[in-house]
Amino acid sequence: MATPSLDRPALVQRLRAAGCVYAEDEAELLIAAAAGSATALTDLVDSRVAGRPLEHLLGWAEFCGLRVAVTPGVFVPRGRTALLVAAAVAVAGPAPAVLDLCCGSGAAALVLHGRLAPRWLAAADIDPAAVACARRNLDPLGVAVYQGDLFAPLPARWRGRLDLVVANAPYVPSDAVALLPPEARLHEAPVALDGGADGLAVLRRVAAGAAEWLAPGGHLVVEVSAGQVAALCAALAGVGLVPTVMRDDDLEATAVTARRPG
Repeated sequence: MATPSLDRPALVQRLRAAGCVYAEDEAELLIAAAAGSATALTDLVDSRVAGRPLEHLLGWAEFCGLRVAVTPGVFVPRGRTALLVAAAVAVAGPAPAVLDLCCGSGAAALVLHGRLAPRWLAAADIDPAAVACARRNLDPLGVAVYQGDLFAPLPARWRGRLDLVVANAPYVPSDAVALLPPEARLHEAPVALDGGADGLAVLRRVAAGAAEWLAPGGHLVVEVSAGQVAALCAALAGVGLVPTVMRDDDLEATAVTARRPG
């Protein structure tokens, strides 16, 4: 096979044939990542055609205008999650205490660090690979990343004192995981995708925990599918939180904010 660097149109054609919608853009990114090595470029293109996520090959994903480091096996931040971040910024007060729960790569915490000037900011995830990746992104900012199940690993002193909890928790119903694109299904941790029978198993636990860990007047902000909104809002109300729904049709995204009355 001719080396891809010698035939850019053929590289683009090969990527497009493999189902890459933005083949021209991906070609440029892969060429840049190869840093002039035809062998490295061939390996990158072969891996991409085989279905590995572009972001895992590049080592980073673009999210809300930032480059976020991502490593193999870790959930790749989606563009639609920009709505979750925007919703969080909209409800945050001055110098908030913030937690990025189910943080994955730590992308949301990375953006919120720059937009909110929080007095305390931390992230948490149950997956060791995600925690290692998030620490790579957040350690330079002095943001702690905890490993454990939801709120369990947090310092006890923050119970009832958090102003803002953001959680891009898994919300894909178990039966639908097999229908996800191969990039997600085969290359991201199942714990980051599978939300249980109706997709809301983890989010219900997040809601119950937030009712205890939020300060009065604090907010939980989560992402969910449009078809799950009614059930999620009922669950939030059931633990004493007051939900509000946000929708962005351009992003094809739905976020729900839930306030703890104070």
